[in-house]
Amino acid sequence: MEIEYGVTGRWTSELYIEGQGTAGDSAVFTGWRWENRFRPLKREHWINPVLYLEYESTSEASRIQKEIVGGAPDVESPNADLQATKNHELEGKLILSGTSHDWNIAGNFITEKNLLRSEGFEFGYAFGVSRPLAKLASGASCRFCRENFLAGVELYGGLGSTEDGFGARNSAHYVAPVVSWQVSENASIHFSPSVALNGLGNPMLIRFGYSYEIRGFGSRFTQWFGGRN
Repeated sequence: MEIEYGVTGRWTSELYIEGQGTAGDSAVFTGWRWENRFRPLKREHWINPVLYLEYESTSEASRIQKEIVGGAPDVESPNADLQATKNHELEGKLILSGTSHDWNIAGNFITEKNLLRSEGFEFGYAFGVSRPLAKLASGASCRFCRENFLAGVELYGGLGSTEDGFGARNSAHYVAPVVSWQVSENASIHFSPSVALNGLGNPMLIRFGYSYEIRGFGSRFTQWFGGRN
């Protein structure tokens, strides 16, 4: 579960709470993450940078693969063994994006460091393109109109570490079609099946998400809890 708050127009902060259940094994609480995204530039440009910083307190039993860093993840050990190994990690990203002829093009380079063990720095990447199925609204009030859908494709994987060497050879890599559906003004659904390009990770990852935006939350919070004697 992810809770995101727009602190300012250029800074968003997000809290992740996660767990996982494995068929034939067990269900465990695997930890939490705190993300922050900051846009240095006020206006839209040809290339728009975003600075990303995340702190995570998770165990090795985590199956949330939002991105891939370092080498291949352990997907075969039982949850009890993986849950005993804790991680306190800092992750940074430089995210670059731009729009050309209705296509949004985005990529990021990832650096991650485990603060508990001397594992060095781990690296990863992600690159994706997407566009809406229609640019102009049809004028009809419907949920299945083309302008409510966005489609694209993403490529992501690991790039080794400072200990094992920088490179893509010994890490998992995935390619994933992405579909997003704006169900209403406040709600959207995202679906992305990822297919492994080598044998170093899961053969397939299914990403599914539902988002709901509470607009004007800051003003509502002030009305509810502020200005009272």
